[in-house]
Amino acid sequence: SGELQDMGLDDGGENMSIVKYLIPTRGMLGLRSEMLTATRGTAIIDSVFDSYRPKIKSDIQSRDKGSLLAFEDGVVTSFGLENAQDRGKLFVKPAEEVYKNMIIGIHQRPGDLAVNVCKTKALTNMRSATKGITVGITAPIEMSLDACVEYIASDEILEVTPTKFRMAKNPDMMGKKGKR
Repeated sequence: SGELQDMGLDDGGENMSIVKYLIPTRGMLGLRSEMLTATRGTAIIDSVFDSYRPKIKSDIQSRDKGSLLAFEDGVVTSFGLENAQDRGKLFVKPAEEVYKNMIIGIHQRPGDLAVNVCKTKALTNMRSATKGITVGITAPIEMSLDACVEYIASDEILEVTPTKFRMAKNPDMMGKKGKR
C-alpha cells in the first residue's frame, strides 16, 4: 500500500531506473527480500523516514505459505528431518532442541502443518531391502533477526535469546483462526 512519488532514469548514465515510493513502515517488512528475489539481486533499496501519519486502513499482504511446526518437544533427529524436508524448507538441523508448536520451517502450501522432526528410526531385528538407502538432508535456512520479523504472521511470536531466534505460534491465539 504505497504511494508512487517519482519515477525516472538515473542521471549518472548507468541505465538505472529510479522509483520513489512513500510506504508505511509495516509495508516495508519483507519488501527487501521480495525485491531482491524479483530482480535477481540487482535492485538497490534505500529507505528514509518521512513522517508520522495515520494508519492506513488497507491490509498489508502477508505470506501465502504456512509454517511447519514441531509436533512435540525434543531433539531434532536426522531421520525426522528426512521425512519433514519433503513438506517444505526447514530452519532447524539435527541435534537442535525444539518445543511443541515452534516454527521449524516453511510449509510448501497454505496452512500450518505439524511435523515430527524428533522421530527416531524404529530399531528392529529384521533386515530390509531399503535399509542402506539414505536421503541427504538439505541445509537449513539461516534466519537473521530481520528475516524472522519479516516471516512471522499476526498469530506468531518471535523469541530472541543471546544465541538464537525462535519463532512459534502464539499460545494465546491458538485455535482462534478468525483473528488475523
